[in-house]
Amino acid sequence: MPGSAPRGGGPLGLTGRARGLGLSTDVTEVPEFTIEFGGETVRVPAELPLLPIRNTVVFPGTTRPMNVGRAPSLAAVRAAAKGNGFLAVLTQHSPDVEHPQQSDLHEVGTITKVVQLLDTGVGISVAVVGLARFRLLRLVESEGMMMVQFEVLQDRLEGTAEAEAARRTVQRLAKELVALRDDLPDELQEMLDRIEDPARLADLVGFGANLSLEEKVALLAQPDVLARLRVLIRHLIREIRVAQVSKSFAERAAGEIDEGERKTLLREQLRKIREELGESDDQAAEGDELHERVERAALPDSVSEVAEREVSRMVALPAHSPERSVIRTYVEWILDLPWETESDDNLDIKHARTILDEDHYDLDRVKERILEYLAVRRLVEDPKGPILCFLGPPGVGKTSLGKSIARAMGREFVRTSLGGVRDEAEIRGHRRTYVGALPGRIIQSLRRAGSRNPVFMIDEIDKVGMDYRGDPSSALLEVLDPEQNSSFSDHYLELSFDLSRVLFIATANRTDTIPPPLLDRMELIELPGYTAREKLQIATTFLVPRQLEEHGLEPAAVSISDEALLRIVEEYTREAGVRNLEREIAALIRKSALSAAEGAAQPKIEADDLPTLLGPPSFTREVAERIERPGVSTALVWTPVGGDIVFVEAALMEGKPGLRLTGQLGDVMRESAETALSYLQANAESMGIDPALFEKNQIHIHVPSGALKKDGPSAGVTMLVALASLLMDRPVCGDLAMTGEITLRGQVLPVGGIKQKVLAAHRAGIREIILPTRNEKDLEEVPEEVREALRVHLVDQSIDAIREAIPDRV
Repeated sequence: MPGSAPRGGGPLGLTGRARGLGLSTDVTEVPEFTIEFGGETVRVPAELPLLPIRNTVVFPGTTRPMNVGRAPSLAAVRAAAKGNGFLAVLTQHSPDVEHPQQSDLHEVGTITKVVQLLDTGVGISVAVVGLARFRLLRLVESEGMMMVQFEVLQDRLEGTAEAEAARRTVQRLAKELVALRDDLPDELQEMLDRIEDPARLADLVGFGANLSLEEKVALLAQPDVLARLRVLIRHLIREIRVAQVSKSFAERAAGEIDEGERKTLLREQLRKIREELGESDDQAAEGDELHERVERAALPDSVSEVAEREVSRMVALPAHSPERSVIRTYVEWILDLPWETESDDNLDIKHARTILDEDHYDLDRVKERILEYLAVRRLVEDPKGPILCFLGPPGVGKTSLGKSIARAMGREFVRTSLGGVRDEAEIRGHRRTYVGALPGRIIQSLRRAGSRNPVFMIDEIDKVGMDYRGDPSSALLEVLDPEQNSSFSDHYLELSFDLSRVLFIATANRTDTIPPPLLDRMELIELPGYTAREKLQIATTFLVPRQLEEHGLEPAAVSISDEALLRIVEEYTREAGVRNLEREIAALIRKSALSAAEGAAQPKIEADDLPTLLGPPSFTREVAERIERPGVSTALVWTPVGGDIVFVEAALMEGKPGLRLTGQLGDVMRESAETALSYLQANAESMGIDPALFEKNQIHIHVPSGALKKDGPSAGVTMLVALASLLMDRPVCGDLAMTGEITLRGQVLPVGGIKQKVLAAHRAGIREIILPTRNEKDLEEVPEEVREALRVHLVDQSIDAIREAIPDRV
């Protein structure tokens, strides 16, 4: 609450001529007002130069220094200096207005008198003392400045007991606030004691109070002194409470700081004592350095205690002890981990959707799941991080999708691959008793991330092994369990680390090799293969531009026609993803770059150029090459790299009756073949099959690609149709493939992987497929263009499958 009327020469503080620009106290003969100030009568002209001010208010009885730089303001100050020293000061509504008019100024201001004036070279430094309130009537422009016509506002105050009580209350509260605030000088208390005039007291306290600009303007405009005192009482009570709380916090903080400073001082004294005794060495310096690092680090209390204890133990050990380096490494691991550091999530759903769409084509289910997670984060302050598992064949974008999620959320991204990991210590770390012990991959990755809430991708979780050193998949149970990972304990640290803020994303090609307890902790999101049209869009939008950039070519340097890209998809690659497609595109661009370097640029590559550039096609449509003969049918199968088609061949040979199976078939697939044969044998007469064929012949079933192991029940319908075709001596319909499990009663049961199988059929040129009726719902996930290209037969009985596959026979 600084500022009061200056002393010397009366209340206005002027004696003779003011310093600076030769300020004169002569008064010109003009109409004037008479105002009372400090026990003196002051005559003020009825029209005064205007000094508009920004972001501040001048109260009567207070002194305010100001820097003046605007041309009209400079003219007004100089006019006051040459005349009688009086200025009309008004506060602007907005500080941004450079040339304020009457509408830009508050209505009530202060009549002031200049008490000091100095020319700074770039403007004028002026100090004014407030005399009285006035209300603006009109502004008149005159000689490059604005003149104010006004009326003086008199203070209203009745000498009642309430007014005196209010004055004393403001006086007492203001003195109490000065005592609490270290930034206010103690001399203010004496100044407050000397003020007996309630109006002057209200103006002085209001001037120094921590009020907003609008509140100060309202206080200035209030002519009722008692009302001003009431406003100040409420404000002072609030400020005293804030000051008391702030002082309490400061005292507590000071106690903590003092403790740290005390430790630092003691260590410094200990260091000097060692130097005096001639015992100064690197060992003590090392301990002091670690102690200081522990004190500066943002560690939880329990972790800080462990670190301090370990450092003290290290200092007590002999210099040649190998345990010293073990302890130092341990403490440095503790200090490097992000115990409290985390990145702020970007929860803008629109931004996240844009990033995901920029980086990946399709994958709508995955993108929707991530956006749902962000939406929940906006509603729940601290939700548990989900454990997502992207399941799909290689090359569909599982790993790169994790990077896009991190970019969309504004988080750090870390990745660790568990393919071939067989040691549990890779996850949980080694005990410190082992030589060269380190934390596990989880803790190591978090230190690399520098954040406790990164997007953490665990690649190839389905390829984790197990041997005598333990089971890493069991160690992952705690990591990937939202109910437990808030207190994950690494064997090396033996401290609880909170993993609940981490967004874990696992990737896998198959689920049958993942232990059920681990699989149960993850939310599976399938990423099936792409159709030819989808691959074309991905190649055009992502792959070709990326390869051009990686090979240092301008976007317009090489273009590949859509027909060429489709031919690469169908004849040079056979995959669910796009990894091999990108390799073939890279090969085309390299050859174009070579041609450009030799002066024979080929700006556009057509489909007819592919045999020359890439060689003959690597794949042909198997269905087109198949010889349509009895006993051959086409199966739709699922593999870890996506869907595929295989042929089932059956042959009839004279000899000992029975069934012979080849092609590295698993037990389930063998049983499906036996079930199909038993069903046909039991229903031979109704299906028009000679029962003698089963008694005099051996039946041989073979599934090509004999070097690959095959298993599963979904080939049951295919084996049944192949055997029926053989025994009926009629071929299966061309361009037809099928899948489904059969029972001895002739029912067709649903199977999995329908989308991948249907996409494989479409890639291979199949036109008709047979599916179990109960798999009809799975067709909704198949792209519409694929559904329209295929004719689907839904069956729930084996006889219906045979009728569809071998028409005009059963």
